[in-house]
Amino acid sequence: MGYISELRKHIGSRPIISVGSTVLVVNDDKKILFQHRSDTLDWGLPGGSMELNETVEQVAARELYEETGLVAKGFDLIGVFSGPEYYYCYPNGDEIYTVIHLFIAKNVSGALEMKDGESLSLTYFGKNELPNNMEKRTIALLNNIEGKIWGLESSFMNHS
Repeated sequence: MGYISELRKHIGSRPIISVGSTVLVVNDDKKILFQHRSDTLDWGLPGGSMELNETVEQVAARELYEETGLVAKGFDLIGVFSGPEYYYCYPNGDEIYTVIHLFIAKNVSGALEMKDGESLSLTYFGKNELPNNMEKRTIALLNNIEGKIWGLESSFMNHS
C-alpha cells in the first residue's frame, strides 16, 4: 500500500499536499502520450505521487513503467508546477494539492501496456487532436509549457 493510501487512513479525504512526477512521452510524430484514467474517466499524462525514500526521477520512471509499460533511459526536467490550478478533488472526495515535477522522457523503449489497472487506454495525440475531457491539471501543465517545446503554439484551454 502506498504512502498516500496510508496517510488517507488517518486523515480521511481532507486536503493534503502531494509531491510527484508527471511524464511527457513524445513520439517521432510529435504526438504526446495520454492515459485515459479508470478512476476519474478523464485523460491525463502518466505520473503519480512520490513514495517514501524515492527521488522525483525514480517516481517518473516507476509511474511511466507501471502505467504504460515503457522505460526511459533518462528524464529532462521541464519544470516544477504548484498552486491552485493543481488542486484536485477525486470522485471519492479525496482532496489533493499537487506539486508536479514535469519531465520529458528520453530514449523511450518498450511496448505500450496497461499494467496497473489505472488506465482504460493509452493513446498518442497531436496538439490539434487532443481529447475533450482532459483532466484540469493536465490542461494547466500544457498551457504552462505551450510554445516552449515541440512547437506547441495553440492554447489547450478550449479542450477542457
